[in-house]
Amino acid sequence: MFAEPSDREALRFGENSLTYAELHRAAGTLAERLRGHTRVAVWATSTLETCVAVVAGLLAGVAIVPLNPKIGERELEHILGDSKPDLILRDEPVRLGTPGAFEEPGPETPALVIYTSGTTGPPKGVVLPRRALTSNIDALAKAWQWTGDDVLVHGLPLFHVHGLGIGILGALRLGGSVRHVKFSPEAIGQELATGATMMFGVPTMYHRIAEAVEQNRELADQFRNARLLVSGSAALPASDHERIARATGQGIVERYGMSETLMNVSMRFDGDRRPGAVGLPVDGVDVQVVDELGNDVGVGTIGEIEVRGPNLFLEYLNRPDATEKAFREGWFKTGDMAVRDPDGYIRIVGRRATDLIKSGGYKIGAGEIENALLEHPAVAEVAVTGEPDHDLGERIVAWVVPSGEAPEPDELSDHVARLLSPHKRPRVVRYLDSLPRNEMGKVLKRELSQEDCHRDGRWARPAIPVTSVDQPAELPLQAT
Repeated sequence: MFAEPSDREALRFGENSLTYAELHRAAGTLAERLRGHTRVAVWATSTLETCVAVVAGLLAGVAIVPLNPKIGERELEHILGDSKPDLILRDEPVRLGTPGAFEEPGPETPALVIYTSGTTGPPKGVVLPRRALTSNIDALAKAWQWTGDDVLVHGLPLFHVHGLGIGILGALRLGGSVRHVKFSPEAIGQELATGATMMFGVPTMYHRIAEAVEQNRELADQFRNARLLVSGSAALPASDHERIARATGQGIVERYGMSETLMNVSMRFDGDRRPGAVGLPVDGVDVQVVDELGNDVGVGTIGEIEVRGPNLFLEYLNRPDATEKAFREGWFKTGDMAVRDPDGYIRIVGRRATDLIKSGGYKIGAGEIENALLEHPAVAEVAVTGEPDHDLGERIVAWVVPSGEAPEPDELSDHVARLLSPHKRPRVVRYLDSLPRNEMGKVLKRELSQEDCHRDGRWARPAIPVTSVDQPAELPLQAT
């Protein structure tokens, strides 16, 4: 699954690095300890130690459960209780021993269990087999002309498929190098000026890059050196495409994927890098755009994306009901709505469900934030939505009916960050006298998108910001 031992640099985190020979020795040494286990959780800090632990698990045929190092107590309790790992590794020291040989596990052997937010309830564990990773990395290598000569730089976290499954494991399979940095346009630019050839990022990162390269000619020239800039996890605004192209001459390559499928669709290295589109299906992946009955909607009509191929996950861990519901006659129902152009290019236009928020590259379920807020004694009712944000893509907004005196917004934001994760905290809190509901009592969230909401003849209280949306969001950012 990985390139052979050599003196080529495999991984670099700041001043720390490992060659392929050192990585094989370190991962093999740890893999000896992991033999015979079923699942091992790894505290996925952005370090060499995390990468060694993941590679060790794959060598030993053990499924790795990456844990967000900033995870909240409630979410951590759920993930550990659901996955029941045999061990939890946290910054395990790197030891260069002399390991024995390991047999290559079968293609259906679980490799990663990635916890992903749905529209309601706690996160589900997506079980990804080895064949999903290997087939998808190989398909992306062909689409992007990605080889062992490339040096990838990114500042993505290592607890999800973008930064870990494709970024780290992709480069290690192809024999290239990875330089992981704490994200800033300047940090990325410095690596591109000193040998890095590719960057992976999310739209929030590229928005900040667009602003920076317009103001700094030297930085723009550094980005001009890149062979390939890839964006994913949410749609990249056409304006940022155009700003970066004007300043650097670079056309951003967009791709579309999910935790359950890895990457389904991408622009090609030598193809049309069309703003607003995510490209064509990658090799081996079948994609259709269908109506509610599963019929192809044809060119130019909105439908739901369904996917099949070797890139698909095995199951939602311990959730056979959710697994069965996610498929239609072998096709995985993504819940994403799209339009197909006449030449086959796909454009994502939104979600079938209104309760999935994509903020700063993270996919966030409104339901889990609502459940957390309802545990606060000052909250009687709540609805959570996403609103457009120039930096984050979408910002999280909590619409709260207080049980008495309204608490300070920061109190509710901190409450969510403690129970879940900092990136799931509301950026804006708006207090209402009541929530709009239909005759069945269901909250009408679409009405909450209005700037001023009228309730039963009464105007809602004014919006109260939790944090300024002009402040930088916490980075690095996730991706699916």
